[in-house]
Amino acid sequence: MDVVMKGLALELGAYNAIFWRSTFTIVLAGILYWWRSTSWPSLTVVKLHALRGLIVSIMAFLFFWGLKYLPVAEAIGLSFIAPLIALYLSAVILQEHISKRAILASVIGLIGAVVVIAGRLSGDYDLDMGKGIAAILCSAVLYAYNLILQRQQALVANPFEIGFFQNCVVIILFGLLSPFLAQVPPLAIAPNLFAAAALGLASMLMMSWAYARAPASTLLPVEYSAFAWAALLGWLVFAEQVTLTTLLGTGLIVSGCLVAAWQTQDRVDHVETTAL
Repeated sequence: MDVVMKGLALELGAYNAIFWRSTFTIVLAGILYWWRSTSWPSLTVVKLHALRGLIVSIMAFLFFWGLKYLPVAEAIGLSFIAPLIALYLSAVILQEHISKRAILASVIGLIGAVVVIAGRLSGDYDLDMGKGIAAILCSAVLYAYNLILQRQQALVANPFEIGFFQNCVVIILFGLLSPFLAQVPPLAIAPNLFAAAALGLASMLMMSWAYARAPASTLLPVEYSAFAWAALLGWLVFAEQVTLTTLLGTGLIVSGCLVAAWQTQDRVDHVETTAL
């Protein structure tokens, strides 16, 4: 889905790619919500949906805007720092204890992020590339907060409800800017928009289903295979080369996340980048 969205962002811009994808997603999510849900959520739950939708809207824009200027594999690799940031947000928001091993995991992940960034800045560098790195890192911080909200949502709502209301908020927020920023895309792009919507929604539903049935420490290693797919598809679609520093840095980030996952007994949330 990230590869499809990068192509759309390059052609339409990040705003229009997200806005028009969301118009497809809201239809699909609405059908599923009507099919599976039997009651309307309480006002408290709706407020939680609205807050997460706001965070997701900003996070998604930053990620896909930054993705225009970076190889897909590097963007995915940098986004893997989100669970480590979530450990500290959990301490602040949920009053959870941070162990020495969690701090070690964070240091390993931070070193990995520095390696990826240093490798990128050591080659051909321009201002847009620097902006892309900054956008991806800011998106990762917001995604970490999103993980905390996701944990709270999972206790009070099912995946179909979460998917529907999240996309409602996204389409409303982006719709407010549509008189100024929206451009009607060519009809030929409609299949790509539908594909991005279907892939993103399907990913969110499948990940929610999986995490309801298996611990995070078991599923985390599988999710980090996303980097391999990002590298392969980025090479096939955009002819992007994966550098040694990207591999090394991402390996350190993943190692830090796995250390954190093992020591927190499944409290580290997953890296659901494709559910943006």
